Amino acid sequence: MRLRDLGLPLVLFGPLSPGPLNAITDVPGVRVGHTTLIEGEGPLEVGRGPVCTGVTVVQPRPGLTRDQPCFAGVVRFNGNGDLSGAEWLRENGTLTTPVALTNTHALGTVRDAMITWEGRRRADTGLYWCMPVVGETFDGTLNDIWGAHVRAEHVWAALDGAVGGPVPEGNVGGGTGMICHGFKGGTGTSSRAVSVGGETYTVGALVQANQGRRPELRVLGLPVGRVLTEDRVPTPWSAPTPGSGSIVVVLATDAPLLPGQCERLARRAGIGLARTGGGCDDSSGDFFVCFATGNAGLPVADYARGHHGRQEVRMVSNDTLSLLFHAAAEATEEAILNALLEARTLSGVNGRTAHALTPDLLRWALRELALGGAHSGA
Repeated sequence: MRLRDLGLPLVLFGPLSPGPLNAITDVPGVRVGHTTLIEGEGPLEVGRGPVCTGVTVVQPRPGLTRDQPCFAGVVRFNGNGDLSGAEWLRENGTLTTPVALTNTHALGTVRDAMITWEGRRRADTGLYWCMPVVGETFDGTLNDIWGAHVRAEHVWAALDGAVGGPVPEGNVGGGTGMICHGFKGGTGTSSRAVSVGGETYTVGALVQANQGRRPELRVLGLPVGRVLTEDRVPTPWSAPTPGSGSIVVVLATDAPLLPGQCERLARRAGIGLARTGGGCDDSSGDFFVCFATGNAGLPVADYARGHHGRQEVRMVSNDTLSLLFHAAAEATEEAILNALLEARTLSGVNGRTAHALTPDLLRWALRELALGGAHSGA
């Protein structure tokens, strides 16, 4: 069940409306692919399991991103993690590959597999080089993260299988083994439609949510983590490091933004993260990527052939960006909560179990807070 399926008053969700799917794929041309790996149970045997992991890819446009780059920006909110390709994206301002998400130890495997995938499709066109954008979060509490279970064929399957339409959430793809605020976390998505300068644009968010402390969890402004204590719903950690984990947020929009504007939009994902109670922990790697598809036909850098030229581009004016900022914050917030609600209880390494934040649990917590239960020690 997604957040909006709980039957809560719409006024609680903010002033902006989602797109038809309430997903990052509401941005025209954006596609998402997952490969999910779940296998085994019981004691950890490195190389054998239990396996609770995977890979997710976000493709900005139909066809190869290299042929149709997007202006893009990246923000390192907290650097206890890794996002490959971030510095070139920051320097160049364009995204030339899909964005992939996986577990911490699989980042290199996914990066290399994406290079192979791109090279096979461009072998006859003089492709000069490729620097994929790959983000990671840690799933080693549930997953045999040292076992190298994500392989190249899993990455290729996610790339080849990426589609538009509804996006699976929860225990899927790179989010399979993730934990969020002590509950089962994972993959989530949401979107917002806004009118800017007489044009309607969409901002979509996809998150790999693996962050947060239980007491800090907030839903639509209410501190539900203070009533959904570990006594009521256990966490999977025997000796937890409070706040350990990470989140990667991918924002997409069809608004015509320049790279600096994309970076500014990406930064607003931190507001959505903060609204759910995350973003204040040293041991969390928090990275935000934003790409904008509103300028088609950007020049493809072809150093081997020495192509140069001038390109006309469009942009929204900076003084109209505020609605897009609100959209990015709201979509990120709801994507995190959708990841929590769509996730299912999952057991992994050594029998550790991450329990789902079920709709009934969340309704109970919201009711307790509305009735003052948080002040009575509930």
